[in-house]
Order: sequence, then structure tokens, then C-alpha cells
Amino acid sequence: MPSDLNHAPPTPGAPETDFASTLRDALRRRGLPLERVCDRLQDQGITVSVATLSHWQRGRSQPERTTSLQAVDALEPLLGLRPGTLRSLLGPHRPRGRSLPLDPGAARCVYGDASDVEQALGEAFAHFNAETHLLMSHETVTLDAHRAIRETTVTSVVRAVAEGARHLTVVHFLDASPLDDLDIAVHNGELTGRRLLPELRSVVAEISFGRPLTRNETAVVEYTLRTGPTSALSHSHERRIRDPLKAYLLHVRFHPLALPARCHYSYRERLGGEPRHRHRVELDASHTAHLLPAKCPPGVYGLEWEWE
Repeated sequence: MPSDLNHAPPTPGAPETDFASTLRDALRRRGLPLERVCDRLQDQGITVSVATLSHWQRGRSQPERTTSLQAVDALEPLLGLRPGTLRSLLGPHRPRGRSLPLDPGAARCVYGDASDVEQALGEAFAHFNAETHLLMSHETVTLDAHRAIRETTVTSVVRAVAEGARHLTVVHFLDASPLDDLDIAVHNGELTGRRLLPELRSVVAEISFGRPLTRNETAVVEYTLRTGPTSALSHSHERRIRDPLKAYLLHVRFHPLALPARCHYSYRERLGGEPRHRHRVELDASHTAHLLPAKCPPGVYGLEWEWE
């Protein structure tokens, strides 16, 4: 029963009518070197470096701070643009710093091309949890006496990497349970959206933090996914992790009347790849098995078990 709660990055590139290309074209038409533009802005008491202007016109960054937005307003008449032309093309604030989301190519290093997560999210895959960074996660998976996963409880701690982050999107794939019997109970947060995808045996849910987060603020999201009875046996649970985590704990509870013959932990760098680490895991006195990696780099982590 795979699951994925990781954030995905914004799509690179931009249309030809975006802020960067409009600024670049206006500078070309005016024929002003960037040094001269900086001098003109300095005459108005606005300090912007040549490097900053270069980054703006190349799309490597965008104006966000108050002084930068003042520079944008001053650039419009200087470059012969109507008031508001550049301002109207500014997108939402981009995440900055060491927690920047990876690009889609890096995400596909773990997910693979056209993964089930990408199929479930469609175009939204490019912006999957782009405003948050997953710090740590704890999953508890419970099997019934019929050897099927019936309940999964997830506790995640995330940090906002952009102002105004509002929710976490989660994706789960079921072994074979009818989706009509599926229930999601949110213990920390608020369920604001749920989409069932029978063709993929998956569910996509949106869990709100309750209010917009400030940048670098952390939030805890906790929920339980319950499925109806099924005749299909469960053989594993895996988690795709696209960014390094501080900690990941997977705890699997087996029914005392249905214990596996063997249980193994495995780690792969990507979906479909060969396991780099695989070793036996013994059940404890409470009939549970768990994995808690000392380090948690990107990859696919899982517990798998065999029935007699």
C-alpha cells in the first residue's frame, strides 16, 4: 500500500508574457545598459544592483521586497511601459533558501517517469506541496485478521517555505479495497478536499492547516485512512521520499491471528530500482515491525512481508 506526501516543485520555464520576458524585451527596446538603469533608479533614491536586474530579466528571481517593488514601479515609465504592466505579471512569492523544492526532473529520479503519483495528480504534480517542506513523518499501518491493511495513521511535520502556505496534499494507493468504503479522519488539521480515483485505486486529499502559515513556520498534520474489508492480501507498505527527512518511522501492526512468516526492510533509490539495502526484521512481542533509518536520504523505503 504505497503512499506519498512529499512536496513537489514548481514547473520551470515561463510563458513569453511573463515578468522576465517583458522586462527583458523592454530593456532591449530602450537600449539601456543595466548599469545606466541602476543609475536612473539611484537618482530616485532606489538602490538595485546590476546582478539583481540581470536575475529579474533572466527569470532567476523576481521582485518581492518593498524596495524591489518600488523599483518595478519606477522601471515602468523609464522603459516606456504603462503603469502596472510589470506589476501585473509578478507571480506568487517563490520559496527561497536551503529548503527550495527540487525540480520535476529531480522528483522523477525517485518517482520515475509517469509515476502513479503523477498520474493521480495530473498537471498539479508540478506544484505538489510546493509551499511546504516535509521535515519528519510517522506512519502506523494496521492489518486485520484477513491479512489486509485496514488502517493507516500518518503524522507529518512540515515547514512553510513560502508565505501563506495553507494546506498539505496527500496521495494514497490502496491494495484492492472498494473506494466507497474509504474514510479519512483528520485529527490535526481540517479535511478540505477529497478525490477518489478508482482507475488508480487511489485517493487524493487536501488537509488545511487552519490558517495561512508564515515562512519557516511549522505545522503538524495527523490523519487516519480507513478502508473497508477486502479479499486481497497486503504484502508491503512503501513510502516515496523525495527530499531528505530528519526522521521517518514506519510501524506495521499485524493481527495476532495472522502473522507473517518473514518480514524485510528495503531501501531503493528510485521506483523500479534494485534494493540497495534489504535485511530481515523480526516481530516484537506486540506483533509489530518497524523501520527507522539512521539517515533518510531521498528514495523508496518500505517493509514487505511473506505469508505462509
